[in-house]
Amino acid sequence: MFDCLDYQLENFSQDAMLAAKEGGEWKKYSTADVKNIVNSFSAGLMAMGIGGGDMSIEARDKIAVLSKNRPEWIMLDLAVQQTGAILTPVYPTINVNELQFILNDAQVKIVFVNDQELYHKVVSIKHATPSVKEVFTFDHVSNARHWKELLTELSPEKMKEIKQASDKIQYEDLATIIYTSGTTGTPKGVMLSHRNILSNVMDSRQCFDEIGIRNEKALSFLPLNHIFERMVTYIYLFTGVSIYYAESLENVGDNLREVKPALFTTVPRLLEKVYERIMSKGANLKGIKKKLFYWALELGKEFEINKKRGAWYNAQLALANKLIFNKWREALGGNVKAIVTGSAACQVKLLKIFTAAKLVIMEGYGLTETSPVISVNRFVEKNRMFGTVGPLIKNVEVKIAEDGEILCKGPNVMMGYYKRPDLTEEVVKDNWFYTGDIGMFVNDRFLKITDRKKELFKTSGGKYVAPQPIENKLKESRWIEQMMVVGADRKFVGALMVPAFKVLKEWCDEQGIEYPGDEAIIKNKKVLEVFKDTVERYNQFFNHVEQIKKFELLPHEWTVEGGELTPTLKLKRKVIMEKYRDAIERIYG
Repeated sequence: MFDCLDYQLENFSQDAMLAAKEGGEWKKYSTADVKNIVNSFSAGLMAMGIGGGDMSIEARDKIAVLSKNRPEWIMLDLAVQQTGAILTPVYPTINVNELQFILNDAQVKIVFVNDQELYHKVVSIKHATPSVKEVFTFDHVSNARHWKELLTELSPEKMKEIKQASDKIQYEDLATIIYTSGTTGTPKGVMLSHRNILSNVMDSRQCFDEIGIRNEKALSFLPLNHIFERMVTYIYLFTGVSIYYAESLENVGDNLREVKPALFTTVPRLLEKVYERIMSKGANLKGIKKKLFYWALELGKEFEINKKRGAWYNAQLALANKLIFNKWREALGGNVKAIVTGSAACQVKLLKIFTAAKLVIMEGYGLTETSPVISVNRFVEKNRMFGTVGPLIKNVEVKIAEDGEILCKGPNVMMGYYKRPDLTEEVVKDNWFYTGDIGMFVNDRFLKITDRKKELFKTSGGKYVAPQPIENKLKESRWIEQMMVVGADRKFVGALMVPAFKVLKEWCDEQGIEYPGDEAIIKNKKVLEVFKDTVERYNQFFNHVEQIKKFELLPHEWTVEGGELTPTLKLKRKVIMEKYRDAIERIYG
């Protein structure tokens, strides 16, 4: 992967290989700048004894990073790779218990953090993570070591040491360990080799080449610790795309207009936010402008690809693009050729409207364990289909098991779970990776995801949520008899709850509150406050993404007879979701 530096220098050296805002201005790092900093960084790490290219996986040094996207993140990644050490990226929002587990499980030696807040988060558990020797910061933080302290002057001897270290690293060697949340709550370390990621880079790159992005700019804001954004970053580096890092999610809109990128990656939730903002502005329009806005919107909803809609529809759409949709494109910088989305299912309605507005959405599918891309809808129209995740990429095979599960085979399939051969054997059989997703092929070409075999689900922001630990924890409360977490492909986690009516009745008697029956009491304001307080109290046990934002109380207990429970009293999630569809819609209404 680190060969991207020499490749870019030789083929299309950039004035702005990487760029980020510093002091309100865009600071650009040329390819030559990045190459020099990475080598200097590698030399500094090696001077601290970091490395291990020819050692066993467990013996090789592990370096963790908790940071927002910035040039230093990629420089660290490349520098660590060259030494033969292993980068272990961690979500900055991780709770301290999971962070402690990861640092200990990987036996991390050095941690790099973004700022003061993350520095204190790591330092707060340093006593419980004995392997951690140093913590460096990217921002200047008082009493903390700054990353630039590691930068070492490059002499011929230092360059020779770096080359000797990097020459030991083979294509099949481990490049990174990425921890993903397991259904049990204990993170699993996905081991990805240079071959895993680089094969996915080269096989996905063909899809990007169709867009024509050489010498263009991309805006990066999805977390780099997720393999999706990191793999796409290497596509940019091997293709000659300048990467600009957004200041924050709140500033993405401003940064899009400043940078005017040709491409960016996103998740459905962020597209939903863009759409919600557009709808909000449309609702505030008056008179003919408002009528034109909703006329264009209705045209967009009717849009189809690979189907002729007739001259009249096409003429109307051309007018809508000139009058209305051009403002949408300007809001995204006016130069966007394509938007790549993954991590969760995107609403077909959004796909249609954005595509009608000449914003090509390339929706794809994959998992951390597959480095990640398995399939993607292409830029060329004949290779796109709404409601599917597109054709397979080159060199990746998929077959559908008898029970409908999607199985994947190819050079992109992980080496395994770190220190967990037992878990690896559960999901990799005869070189086929069992994804846990249910799917089918449409027209023998387009992969369609129809269901999830596992209970683990993703929000529309692409974050995994394991419902069972949340449900089990909240059922510790005396107020809650039964509950089911919802939120697959939604913007946040919600819950359906059946109160413990006996406890509720007793409390009402104590409070002097009339009990008019189960159906009426769940609408009582004081009762709702009790449940709201309960949920807020238990939310502290979970990561931000796992916390329940809204809930609905239900008037009837779930039973085997009612069809909501199996004979062994497990939740029939699909039945409950269908039966209480209206309640779920109220949560997200």
